[in-house]
Amino acid sequence: MAQSRSVTVTSDDIGRRLDNFMLTALSGVPRSRVYRMIRSGEVRVNSGRASQGYRLLQGDIIRIPPFFSDREENRSTEINQALKSLIEENVLFENENLLILNKPAGIPVHGGSNYRFGIIEIVRAIRKPSVTLAHRLDRDTSGCLAIVKSSSLLRQIHAAMREGAVNKEYQGLVKGVWRGGARFVEGQLKKGLLRGGERMVQPVDDGKPACTWMCPMQRFSDATLMRIKPVTGRTHQIRVHAASQGHPLAGDAKYGEQAFNRRMRGLGLGRLFLHASRFSFCIPSLRAPHQFDAPLPLELTRVVERLCMHQE
Repeated sequence: MAQSRSVTVTSDDIGRRLDNFMLTALSGVPRSRVYRMIRSGEVRVNSGRASQGYRLLQGDIIRIPPFFSDREENRSTEINQALKSLIEENVLFENENLLILNKPAGIPVHGGSNYRFGIIEIVRAIRKPSVTLAHRLDRDTSGCLAIVKSSSLLRQIHAAMREGAVNKEYQGLVKGVWRGGARFVEGQLKKGLLRGGERMVQPVDDGKPACTWMCPMQRFSDATLMRIKPVTGRTHQIRVHAASQGHPLAGDAKYGEQAFNRRMRGLGLGRLFLHASRFSFCIPSLRAPHQFDAPLPLELTRVVERLCMHQE
């Protein structure tokens, strides 16, 4: 039996119904069992009972009760040793409360319909079932991912996020030569909109406010290596904001440009060129700010080297 865990509601889940939130959090658990948990009070919101239709507010603390479905009980044996070893090899930092992982590209943070398990299921299998994600990264994004082992630290990190005391920094390669210096890119984003039969995140007037700071690091003949800081944390925010400026990310099959992606594949790029290079935070219980850095992966470094060679 797993231990109970607490999750603090972030901006992405504001307004979501409690039952839908719990069905996602307990993926694989029968719907009827999830609804019984809510009705019986096993699920708590801010230490009290809540109805299944309760709309979540930012900062709400959700208690997720201990439960394993048959599928979840078998997951630890389904996860092969190669995946477990890959995760172990990419641990950047670990103590009794926190684990910072240099997440490999291509593995989602959560299991789902297309992936039986993700990063968090693998870490739970090799550490303990009560660990949880402090934030998320897209499946194709690599880099710093914070996983917490205590509900107290989780609450503090999420509070720091709301107060702007958490810094997440990325490196990304974009199409074209970025003109000018650093600037903030703003635009309201809405997810789930259909375009060409595919669900996308798109800039719209009635979307959620989003802001991204983008700064050129190195310019090439037809690409620019960027330093990127998301001020807000919307789904696909960096990718959509980059594309909205006419500078889509290299290797982005969803929001990118096919011709540019083909050229980058010719230089050996086989994935999205987006890497979470730094994660830092400052919380009251710690005497000094914590900062963690993940070096650019070798497959991305080689693409940069080849772009430099083509410039000479």
